[in-house]
Amino acid sequence: MKSDSKKLIDILRITLYYAIATFFAVKLFKFFSNSKIFSFYINILVVDIIATIIIFCFSCIKKNASVYDPYWSVQPIVILSCLFLGANSYLGTSPSYLAIYLFCIICFWGIRLTVNWAYTFKNLKSQDWRYTMLKEKTKKFYPFVNFFGIHLVPTLIVYACTIPAIYAINIPLAKWNVYSIIFGAISICAVILQGISDYQMHKFRKEKTQNPETTPQFIRNGLWKYSRHPNYLGEIIMWWGIALAVVCVVPHQWYLIIGAFINTCLFLFISIPMADNRQSQKPGFDEYKKQTRMLLPIAVNKKSEKSN
Repeated sequence: MKSDSKKLIDILRITLYYAIATFFAVKLFKFFSNSKIFSFYINILVVDIIATIIIFCFSCIKKNASVYDPYWSVQPIVILSCLFLGANSYLGTSPSYLAIYLFCIICFWGIRLTVNWAYTFKNLKSQDWRYTMLKEKTKKFYPFVNFFGIHLVPTLIVYACTIPAIYAINIPLAKWNVYSIIFGAISICAVILQGISDYQMHKFRKEKTQNPETTPQFIRNGLWKYSRHPNYLGEIIMWWGIALAVVCVVPHQWYLIIGAFINTCLFLFISIPMADNRQSQKPGFDEYKKQTRMLLPIAVNKKSEKSN
C-alpha cells in the first residue's frame, strides 16, 4: 500500500515536470511563430528540444534518466494537439480529414504506451536497467551519453516520425485515398499488437515472480512464441503505417518516410541488441534464439534451426 502511494506521488511529480516543459514550449512556439525567426517545422523542432532540455534538467535533479521515459509517447500527442488547436492561426487552414485520422491513431498509440509506462513504473528511485548499464559502462562520459543518447536522440527520432502527421494537416480532402485508410488501419493493428505483447509479458513476469522455480526463463507463448520482440515489431510497423498513409497521397514527398526508417534502425541496431545481450546471460538463450525469430513472427524451420 505504501509503495502504491509512493508510485502515485512520483507519477504526479513527473506529470508536473511535463506540464512545466509543455507550458514553456507552447509559449516559445508562439513567440517564434510571431517573430518568424524560424520556419514552421524548425519552430516545432526547436521548442521540442527545449522541452527535452527541461525534462533532462529534472532527470538530473532526481538522478534518474527514467523521468524521460514517457516523453516518447507524450511528445507527438502534445505537438499535434497544439497544432490542431491553433491550425487556423499558424497554418491558415483547418486540419484535413487525413490529419484528424492520423491524429486519432497516434493518440491511441500514445495513450496506450503511456498507460503501459505508468503500469510498469515503480518510483523515482528505480531506473531503467539500460540507463544504469550505460552509466556503468561510460562512467565520466555518462552526462553526455545521458543528454545526447537517452534524451536528445529519441526526441529527434520521434519528431521525425511525427512529421508526416504534421504535414498531413495541409493535405486537402480530395487527396485522401483508400491507401491512406489502409495504412492507417495497419498502424492501428500494430498498436493492438503492442498491447497484446505487453499484456502477455506482464502476465509472464507476474507468474515468474510468484513461481520462479516452475516458470521458464523465457516467455514462449502467445505472440512471444513466434517473435522475441513482438512489441518492438508493433512500434516499427506503427510508424511505417503513419508515414506511408501520407506518402501514398503525396509520393513526391518520399522523404517523409525517413523518420520511420531511422526508428527501425534504432530498434534493429540498438534496442534489440541491448535486450538480447541481457537475455543472453540467462541459461538456454542460444537454444531459445534458434527457436524464436527476432522480429517477424514466422515459424522457424526446426530441421535447420538457424538463428535469424
